[in-house]
Amino acid sequence: MSAIRSGDESAMGVLYDRYSGVVYSVALRVLGETGAAEDILQEIFMQLWRNPAAFNSQRGSVGPWLAVIARNRSIDALRKRRPEDDIADVVVSVTPDMTGDAERNQAMEKVRGALGLMSAEQRGALEMAYFEGLTHTEIAAKTGEPLGTVKTRIRSGLLALRKVFNS
Repeated sequence: MSAIRSGDESAMGVLYDRYSGVVYSVALRVLGETGAAEDILQEIFMQLWRNPAAFNSQRGSVGPWLAVIARNRSIDALRKRRPEDDIADVVVSVTPDMTGDAERNQAMEKVRGALGLMSAEQRGALEMAYFEGLTHTEIAAKTGEPLGTVKTRIRSGLLALRKVFNS
């Protein structure tokens, strides 16, 4: 670590070779995605290169310290992700080959018709989720409605849309 503090790139290479596997495996275990784990790996070693004084040898050894950083960074990355909706089983399916304008217009009419039959609250929740990209929690905060109510409205709205396209 003292060689890294003095700017020795080869020492950083040795440290990377020794501990990158640990950092990557911890990140992969938490995140479950290779790309995201690789990003965490790169972030941690770049941070260490920029600020090697962050490591305090009196508090422990480098390997476990890096593993803890990898775990914490990975958890932070998970928290930043959009939460997965509990409505994954509800899919609005449209015939994938909608190349013609007539088919597109027909599908839009179906959607408009289904949305027209929904309450303003239900339609608003769907619009905020799918056109504004808000999470269920963000919609609940924006509307002042309970989270469970928002989830129910979105789920039942998606079921109604699915019914329109499956009939």
